[in-house]
Amino acid sequence: MCLMPSYAVKEAADLLGVSDDTVRRWIDAGKLQAADRAEHNGRVAIDGAVLAKFAQQLAAEAPTPEARPVVSESARNRFTGLVTRVVRDTVMAQVDIQAGPHRIVSLMSREAADDLGLEPGVLAIAAVKSTNVVIEVPGPHRMENHS
Repeated sequence: MCLMPSYAVKEAADLLGVSDDTVRRWIDAGKLQAADRAEHNGRVAIDGAVLAKFAQQLAAEAPTPEARPVVSESARNRFTGLVTRVVRDTVMAQVDIQAGPHRIVSLMSREAADDLGLEPGVLAIAAVKSTNVVIEVPGPHRMENHS
């Protein structure tokens, strides 16, 4: 059984590439829905699936940056983001990750997606090398106690 992760305001801000205050303003304005505080020891938290959908909306609304020439490159890139969509058939799975303004899509075996517990709202890392995208899942998520 996979429990849907939730994210503290700071974690959500880091994933969205904005400040903690911006996330709090979005919650206060009703733009981003916070989870029930009673379920999170009285702390403000955002459910993973809600945050994933919000990340997609932000990316869709973001202006497209002007193309600039590449002056440096890396053979390996890692994008930390939220799984926003998983489409499975009997053999394969398509996994979409929203990493800031970047949408990363990976095709993998269904077994791999199932073993990693990939579902919308799960935090994941897309490691990109050449034409392959490898999905990594960080250690267990623990909400920090700030009392």
